[in-house]
Amino acid sequence: MNFTRWSARLPGTQRRAAARTDRGSVPAARGEHPDQPAPGADSANDGHPPANDGHPPGAGGLTPDHTPDGTPSPVEKADDPPVPTLDDVSVREVLGRLPALVALVYGPEHRIAYVNDAYASAFGPRPAGAPARQALPELDELGLIPLLDQVLRSGKSRTVKNRKGPGGGSYTVTCTPVDVRGAGKSGGVMIFVADVTDHAEAAERLRASERRQREAAVTLQRSLLPQELEQPDDLRIAATYQPGGTEAAVGGDWYDVITLGAGRTALVIGDVMGRGVRAAAVMGQLRTAVRAYARLDLPPHEVLQLLDGLAAEIDASQIATCVYAVHDPNEGRLVYASAGHLPILVRDEDGTVRRAADPTGPPLGTGGWLHTSGTIALPPGSTAVLYTDGLVERRGEDIDEGVAALERALSGAKGTPQVICDRLMRALGVTADHDDDVAVLVLQHPTRTGPDAELFHNAALELLGGIEAAPRARAFATGVLASWRFPVELCDLGVLAASELVANSLQHGTPPMRLRLRRTDRRLIVEVTDGDDHLPRRRRAEPADEAGRGISIVATIASSWGSRRTPGGGKAVWCEFALPDA
Repeated sequence: MNFTRWSARLPGTQRRAAARTDRGSVPAARGEHPDQPAPGADSANDGHPPANDGHPPGAGGLTPDHTPDGTPSPVEKADDPPVPTLDDVSVREVLGRLPALVALVYGPEHRIAYVNDAYASAFGPRPAGAPARQALPELDELGLIPLLDQVLRSGKSRTVKNRKGPGGGSYTVTCTPVDVRGAGKSGGVMIFVADVTDHAEAAERLRASERRQREAAVTLQRSLLPQELEQPDDLRIAATYQPGGTEAAVGGDWYDVITLGAGRTALVIGDVMGRGVRAAAVMGQLRTAVRAYARLDLPPHEVLQLLDGLAAEIDASQIATCVYAVHDPNEGRLVYASAGHLPILVRDEDGTVRRAADPTGPPLGTGGWLHTSGTIALPPGSTAVLYTDGLVERRGEDIDEGVAALERALSGAKGTPQVICDRLMRALGVTADHDDDVAVLVLQHPTRTGPDAELFHNAALELLGGIEAAPRARAFATGVLASWRFPVELCDLGVLAASELVANSLQHGTPPMRLRLRRTDRRLIVEVTDGDDHLPRRRRAEPADEAGRGISIVATIASSWGSRRTPGGGKAVWCEFALPDA
């Protein structure tokens, strides 16, 4: 085949026409016409202004060695050979030397016109004139036959990247329409194949590395979350965590449930504003700190105040939002403090959804802010939801719209806390491909009726007067515990603990004083409150000491004991006894 009959029109390249004389005549210089004088004549024009335009050479005007701005530039001289044009270049030779794979096909069946040496080395020689579907199986394996049809019909170039080919290699292919002399209107297609296997393998290694890093972050994140939630006597609690999709880096969302004693429970949820292993590590440190501060039984705003300073010390470049709430079954409400976090939502038994109002302070780690505590009622039959922004935040939407959507979903959500978690995730469109981490914590204060209600009782006595309050407290405790049908041994231990706590309060506390007895399905709680905020501590009493043994006795006979300061001043000292059936 005479390859010089082919003429490729590459996109963006202007084809230069050059008239040629008969064989044996001198080729016209660039820009000449056949009827113009031969090169060397005075009227020769090679595309530049004439050398003599009315000014003598080197006098006043431009010289052939300078451009209009005065800078030197190479110019053709009369004795230089003419500059070659594109038609003077052997296309076959150029394509044959290319390291890329080049093939030329023509006609509706894409018959082979030419393959270069690189193509033949990669896939073997190909017979000219054979249809591509039969003679070029590698194109079919790359899925290029339909692309050739499209290019031939549209007359526009098309490129496909990173196609897997024979032997597992990766190729980027560009198909360009060309004009074929003598092929009629069908034309042809030049196929330019670049082997990008090394690039594809490097990209795959990078993706594999990113997957391993993400898996490590997810593993770390999940290992730092509670493996099993604590279940208090008076609440039903469930939580769920959904990491972001494969295209999203893992964040630092976390939640926790901490039993504080005397029936009280701390609930916390937070979000570290970062991604990857570092965010998960910061989250783990904050969660550990929250549990430590919770053991001090401090008010929620004081816990956040301590966390604020700690967050700045852990990593000043990362901040976190957090809600810390405490539930007391004797009060029927949540006392909470928020550091830049989204509001708690509470659904009443009739389906009404309430949103916790201010106060909300800035995120943890910003410093310079005094956090305060707020309250929201949590009566029997109600459900509260704590969540991170991944549940309600969407690109292009105001986050208040997401919270409103969550309120609508919560108003119709019924069932156990785990069922509600799942329904809220589905209602808000959270899937495995979600673009952010999501953590949800659901707690219910169940309404107890029938035999179940008989397992929960409260009894309280105001301690009036002086030392005569002690025998009244013992008599009260004896009667109440007997009415609750506790075993004799447990009744004796409960009365002894109540007597010691009351005696300690009478000796070291101030009015008002109260003895409270509470039973659940799992434990007996004895608690004494007074108006003095000095917290007792357990110490070793010497044989000659007349005091100092009360708290030691309580700590010895009870399952656990503790003390805390109460809002408005004063303190509460409590102890617990596990029920035999529990």
